[in-house]
Amino acid sequence: MRYVVAKDCPEAVALLNANNGARLLAGGTDLLVQLKQGAAKPNILIDIKKIDGFGNIAAEEGGFRIGATVSGAEIGAHIALKAAWPGVVEAVELIGSTQVQGRATMVGNLCNGSPAADSVPAMLAAGAVARVEGPGGARDVPVADLLKGPGRTALGSAELVSSVLLPKRGARAGDAYLRFIPRTEMDIAVASAGVNLELDAGGVVVAARVALGAVAPTAILVPEAAAALVGSRLEASALDACATACEAASNPIDDKRGTAEFRTRIAGVMATRAAKTAYTRAGGSL
Repeated sequence: MRYVVAKDCPEAVALLNANNGARLLAGGTDLLVQLKQGAAKPNILIDIKKIDGFGNIAAEEGGFRIGATVSGAEIGAHIALKAAWPGVVEAVELIGSTQVQGRATMVGNLCNGSPAADSVPAMLAAGAVARVEGPGGARDVPVADLLKGPGRTALGSAELVSSVLLPKRGARAGDAYLRFIPRTEMDIAVASAGVNLELDAGGVVVAARVALGAVAPTAILVPEAAAALVGSRLEASALDACATACEAASNPIDDKRGTAEFRTRIAGVMATRAAKTAYTRAGGSL
């Protein structure tokens, strides 16, 4: 296996294009485990940590662009980003231990393709957009359109995600992320939910996005759950309808960490609890 440090994005793309089976090294917290287990056997490892801009968090059009190699610890320490998108930040901060946080990246968490990835439902709820770089140049792709299945994304073999844009947040908007895990920390979500709400001056929800993780082959948006919240002040009937929609959208598996029945039920619970937190963060009163 060769190890190459890419000096810029075009070089990284060219290396991907010239080497079938190449892998990118950003944080490496997933990839290094895969290498040790023999699950990944790349012929070349392309280190992208030195690429200019990939390690930056930059304000852009009222939102924030987060580079591919920005760590969870850096995201958690960014005061303005945390104020604008607390749900996304709290999701990223749930990835691994303190030591892992120093290396793990939000973009890597997305590109790993896990249905239970913590940051992905929060990004879906936020309406995040990924910048994809490839032989044909750069294109912007909604995060929702990148998800294809367990361990799979829509990226081509010579494409990479250079950054993710979290858009401008509304004046009376708030987001939240919650997950259920068997242990108190450092575990994979059995079910999770990200919710993003915008309110009018009277506290009525005028826009909503609800996303679920670990209950389908990919993290998913649930438009019916969002629609149940719009026009409400999160009355019990709206929350019940949201939970019902989440349960209907769920298609989980049975495994040692949770049954399909339990995952389906808890998905609605996580969504309604996250909605309440997002509502109060947006300035609403329950």
